[in-house]
Parts: sequence; C-alpha cells; structure tokens
Amino acid sequence: MNMEPTGVMAPPAPKGLIGMQLPQAMMRDILIKTMFRMNLDMVSDLAKAICLPVVVTQELVDLARGQLLLEATGTLNANNSNEMGYQLTDAGKNRAQDALRQSEYYGAMPVPLAIYHEQIKRQSIRNIHITKDQLLSAMGHLILPDDLLDNLGPAVGAGRSILMYGPPGNGKSSISNGIRDALGDKIYVPRAVEYSGQVITVYDPIVHSAAEEEVENPNSLRRTTGRFDTRYVRCERPTVITGGELSLEMLDLVYNPVARTYQAPLQMKSTGGIFIVDDLGRQAEPPQSLVNRWIVPLEENKDILALQSGEKFEVPFDTLVIFSTNFHPNAIFDQAALRRIFYKIKIDGPVQSDFLKIFAMVARKRKMPLDEATLVHLLNNRYPEIDNVYANYQPIFLIDQMIAICEFEGKPYHMSPELIDRAWNNMFVKEEGIVH
Repeated sequence: MNMEPTGVMAPPAPKGLIGMQLPQAMMRDILIKTMFRMNLDMVSDLAKAICLPVVVTQELVDLARGQLLLEATGTLNANNSNEMGYQLTDAGKNRAQDALRQSEYYGAMPVPLAIYHEQIKRQSIRNIHITKDQLLSAMGHLILPDDLLDNLGPAVGAGRSILMYGPPGNGKSSISNGIRDALGDKIYVPRAVEYSGQVITVYDPIVHSAAEEEVENPNSLRRTTGRFDTRYVRCERPTVITGGELSLEMLDLVYNPVARTYQAPLQMKSTGGIFIVDDLGRQAEPPQSLVNRWIVPLEENKDILALQSGEKFEVPFDTLVIFSTNFHPNAIFDQAALRRIFYKIKIDGPVQSDFLKIFAMVARKRKMPLDEATLVHLLNNRYPEIDNVYANYQPIFLIDQMIAICEFEGKPYHMSPELIDRAWNNMFVKEEGIVH
C-alpha cells in the first residue's frame, strides 16, 4: 500500500481486469466509446484517457479484439516506442454508437462503490488530528476570544457536526474557512464511481482543488508512474460552501437525461472534507427540514441516495458539517434536531478591547492612519446609540467608507469625527416612515 507523507494511504493501482470489480461489458464499452469519441489508436494514449495502467488497458483491448470489435492496424508508431496501433472494426463502431445511446459517459473508468468506500476509510475526516497551533496558524488573521479555539479544536478533531450561532457580522464564515485551511493534507477523489451499472461523476474542478501532479522524469531510474490508482485525483480536502440558495433537491443525485449519467450531490463531493451551510435560516426550506435531511448521515455515517428507477442505495458519509446561523438555535430547531448536532458554539461580537485591536489591524492593512480623537468620538458618541454592541465587520466597513470619501474628494487618507459620522450613517438605516 502506498502512503503519502501526510499519512493518507493512496488507492493502489489495479493489477488486472478481475480486480477491477466492474462488469466486463461496461469496461469494454467505455474503452470503445473513448476510442470512438477521442479518435485514439495507441494503448498508451488509451490508458491515460481511461485512467488505467497500460497492462490492464491492454487486457481490455485484447478482450475487445477477441469479440471482433477492434483490430490491429498492422503498423507500428515510431513516435510511441514502435507501439502497435488499433482501430475499431465496423462492428466496433456500431457497438460504440449503441453504447453511446445508452450512456454518453466515456473516459476515466469508474471506481466501484465498494472500493471507493475502502478509500474513504483510509482518508477519513475523523482520522485527522488538529492541534491548537494548526488552528492558530490558520486563523492568525482573526482576533478571536481566548476560549473560542479551546471549544473549536475538539469539535474539528472529532470530525462530526458543528453549529455556530450568534449575531451577524462576527466572523462565523471566516472561522469556517479557517477550519478548512487548518486541515492541510491531501486526499484522493474519484473521477467517477459505479453502482448497479450506473456512473456517478464525483470529481468537480469547481469543488476540488487538485494538487500539483508530479511530472515523470524520463531519465529517472525510479519510475513513479503506477504508484496509485489514477482513476482518483489527488486533492486538497474539499470544502463545499452553500448559503441561502441551498435546497433539499441539491442534496440528491443529479441525473443528466441527455448523457444518461449522474452527478454526485454536494455532500458526496465534500466527502473527506467540510460542508458549510452558511446563513442557515435564510433558505427557502425551513431549517428544521434541512437538518432532518441530515439526521441519517450525521448519526449513521451513511447517506441514502436514489436512482431514476427509484432504487435506493447507501453511500458513505464522511464529512465535517458546519451549520452557521444568526438565529438562536432554539428558535429554528426542535430539541431532537439539536441533539444530533454534536457541538454548539456561540460566536459573539468582540468586547471593546478586541474591537479596537481589529480596528487598528484593518487600518494598518488599508494604510489608514489612526487618529485618537476620532476613535474617542466613535466610542463615546456613536456606539452608545446602539447600546455599545460591537461587531467584527464594523471596523472594515467604517474604514472602507472613509477611504472611499477621501479618494472621491482627492484628499490623503485620514480619519476625523466628521468622516466617521458619514461612514456611520451608511452602516445603519434610520428608522422612519416612507411617504408614498
């Protein structure tokens, strides 16, 4: 078994067709569809396209030749180490077109669901060990209460589910992103998985950030090709972030009726990583309905999906789910739902001293000189209007407003009570009736 320096075991490359655990007819059809669509005729090129070792690809080619779907061209390609070329016979072209009518899928050979399950165990989110230093490093740009990391660390290390709640604008989204950055290691994401003869595409360049591929050195004595199953892509641990647009349908398999293939739902794409439900309570679906959909995955570490035929099947669920809301949990969940969310962490606004640290840090980054009289005016005259309730977003908002005024008026960046008042008036809307 290959192992990455991070400790994640790589999926072993398949040794032969028997070990693939896929229907031979399915593998053969994907081979000839790939030849037909990509106009390939060399085994080495085909092996790259279907993401299998050359020896296994040759086995498939020999199988198709035995069924008179392929034939050798009788010519050697000098550019490919005198490799023999192959082409589809008329029967092979007909079979490829028939197979494409059944499913447009071609290219990377899918991974059987059972084998994919084994790889998930090797790289489980629950296997990671996050230290306080890692969290501090990932969130060093945030001013956080001392006890927050002490509560957050065990929650992330458990790899279960977290509910972060509190008033808006205090960094719940930033903390979620910091958790993602703290993970740090790499996992293997399948390009596609197979269940009951159906192909479900999983790898998504929008969600998955592929690690840099090692370029093979032709002069190297030690070959690295074949170290792991290239039907997988080595990626950063994935992060899926959804907000008010999240609906229950987005958690189901997506069927493409034209290609006759499935696309994995969002939570399956986030396997081995993090699924963030931001702004819970802003979705069209009631929060209780959304959490009810997560009950089986959160409790049993498995999800239940359905094919077009109505057949239901289990997929492993290995995701750290982070719910983030501006509402009090008791206002949007019943106690049964709350019990199933393992960690509840309140994210409050900063105290005055932390607010001033954030203000100074933002000013330094924005190259805005600090002015003591302006800060005294802000704290003594403006904040009492809102009962001295501070929020993490306010320093950025106020400083950016002052910068915009300075740039518009052609003046150097500076703070003044007059500028802070103009910025303050944009941060809040005055309560008043509108005459129509």
